[in-house]
Amino acid sequence: MSRPTLALLVALAALPPTAGCGFGDGDEGDKAAPARTTTRVEVIRSLGKGDGFDPQAIYKEEAPGVVTVVSLFGSDTLSDLQDSSGGVGSGFVVSGEGEIATNAHVVTTGEVPELRKARQVYVEFADGNQVEATVKGYDPEADVALLKVDPAGLTLRPLPLGQSDEVEVGTPVAAIGSPFSERQSLSVGVVSAVDRSISGLTAFQISGAIQTDAAINPGNSGGPLVDAQGEVIGINQQIKTSSGGGEGVGFAVPVDVARRSLNQLRARGKVSYGYLGVETVPIYPQLRERFDLPVGKGAWLQDVAAGGPSERAGLEGGDAAKTTFQVRRYRTGGDVITKLDGRPVEDPDDLSRTVALLDPGSTVTVEAWRDGERRDVRIKLGARPLSGLQDAG
Repeated sequence: MSRPTLALLVALAALPPTAGCGFGDGDEGDKAAPARTTTRVEVIRSLGKGDGFDPQAIYKEEAPGVVTVVSLFGSDTLSDLQDSSGGVGSGFVVSGEGEIATNAHVVTTGEVPELRKARQVYVEFADGNQVEATVKGYDPEADVALLKVDPAGLTLRPLPLGQSDEVEVGTPVAAIGSPFSERQSLSVGVVSAVDRSISGLTAFQISGAIQTDAAINPGNSGGPLVDAQGEVIGINQQIKTSSGGGEGVGFAVPVDVARRSLNQLRARGKVSYGYLGVETVPIYPQLRERFDLPVGKGAWLQDVAAGGPSERAGLEGGDAAKTTFQVRRYRTGGDVITKLDGRPVEDPDDLSRTVALLDPGSTVTVEAWRDGERRDVRIKLGARPLSGLQDAG
């Protein structure tokens, strides 16, 4: 599986030397640094809704809470970067205790299940402070990581988290980060689409992702995507590109997903997800007519994981034989899910997004259709495996 793009660390050779930050050569890192005893926490409040979209005001308020994240996977020293793997990403402060959010792929290397965290991680603040960070945990499913720095002597400006389920296409947004190691860079644009599905670091998709035309490039990973009120609505995660640079199609992990991930990483260092164990496809008018489906919207079950939660509850996938229709192959006869705990399920993304916010062991009620009849099915969710049927959430 290809990992989201991360800027190479070669550009760090231009960093100014800072005693005790771990970037210097020779004995510079061993010199005694001034004692840091006081933490200053500055609260960033909503910019309000009366003045429209003001990129200058957003940058002034938000940029001090955005950081550059430097990860080293091999050598400990700057002089050996040419011979070691490392990278530069972005992040942002989420609490006055020194907690910082970023992408998991910024501070890890390898592939699931052999993912490993960086040997060393450093955080550079907007005011020039550079300190070492601890990786408190990472979530490969949502591509989210939680870092922790010693807050003593730092000025911390936690960014307020918004609600991604309220975001609409056309909403003006700003991205702040370190594209190509160019720190504290601002780009602006609009939300191009919502409810996208994007690749994380496992076989499962991240549902509900936000697409934007704000310029996002290698190095922006882990930085905030904020709205006109200065609230974080997503964590910039990847770009779709044919050239290696930003081409106006960037994606962010929705903040509702990120918030759940950060809360669990804070509490226990890892994240668990509910699992239905189904593979589904969306329904559209011609498909409904061709296969005589009972409803016009929903998640049509193509397969059900053997021994999984849905099979144990009695849900059924399609027949073994497949029928070709409009360049795709379908299994006929599977159940159609139209609601989960009373919430409408209009397509597989609705199902995935809802299940992704639930914990293993939760019991849900699914409205399912079979042979033209509606029935309610109670399902006890399992724990999502690192691989398996992907449309279960």
